[in-house]
Amino acid sequence: MSVLDKVDAVTNLAKNNEVQLLVFRVSGSIDSAFYAINVFKTREVVESKNHFMTQIPSAHHLLEGTIVLRGLQIPILNLPLWLNINLTKEEIQKSNILICDFNGIVIGLRIMSAFRVIKKNWNEMHAPDSYRVGEDNVVINDTRLEDGSLCLVLDYEKLLADVVPQAMVNVLESPTNLQDLDIPAKLLNGTVLIAEDSKTAQKHLSQIFNNANIDIKLFNNGKLLIDYIDSLEEEDVSKIPAIITDIEMPEMSGFTVVKLLKSNKLTKNITVIVNSSMTGQNNKREAEVLGADGFIDKTKSHNVIPIIIESMIASGNI
Repeated sequence: MSVLDKVDAVTNLAKNNEVQLLVFRVSGSIDSAFYAINVFKTREVVESKNHFMTQIPSAHHLLEGTIVLRGLQIPILNLPLWLNINLTKEEIQKSNILICDFNGIVIGLRIMSAFRVIKKNWNEMHAPDSYRVGEDNVVINDTRLEDGSLCLVLDYEKLLADVVPQAMVNVLESPTNLQDLDIPAKLLNGTVLIAEDSKTAQKHLSQIFNNANIDIKLFNNGKLLIDYIDSLEEEDVSKIPAIITDIEMPEMSGFTVVKLLKSNKLTKNITVIVNSSMTGQNNKREAEVLGADGFIDKTKSHNVIPIIIESMIASGNI
């Protein structure tokens, strides 16, 4: 689709604390809300009417069925219904399917229309505390379009956890990885700092570290984590065993977090792990170039503690 042809897939966006968003609508009303998704999680937009939908018996009510696109069977999630929007038959006929790649799993989201691609600095992305109230909130942050219109970024990880849980980490696997581990005293006695804006991912990581009896401190974005570290005395900073950061976050991207940590003499030796659903090789390479000690796909987050230990030993941070 032409709107996606305009996507400039440069890998230094997040490094420069920038993000490209595909803006779309989920209903046909001209005054309907704008929503957005990182273009690096998208593949293409296809017209719904051109693809036969195969229904799945006893599936989740938001899982409409599957389509076959270039030989690949793709599950289709009813994004409007997740947002409590019921499309008419006419709207469904005119709707499109946004093909996305989350954690290496390809899914389709029903949308009405793709609007355009915009570029924003992460400090233009805002996450009011009201978005984090309650288990059912689906908005993770927002920004403004040039005309002042509000554009909402959804917690797509929550959508996946609700409908396609196999696309997310299985926290029940994490204890089995820990039985034979020799956990360094610094890790057991310290507090791991985590920058993660998804409430769903926060919950998963909390369960994983709780299984290992390791203390953590959560921050809703990278700027809050950096501000917290800046408020500490040098002695307290030296006791931080590891830091985990997502890439996509309002205020400050994970790549900026890594860059700031590794350029600061007080924090450059702390083990830093990037935990992201943006699993392309370019992102992994960029994290390494900036000095991250490890990169883990969010679907494999149950392995995050072994990766931390391995990185701590390799860097002598024990």
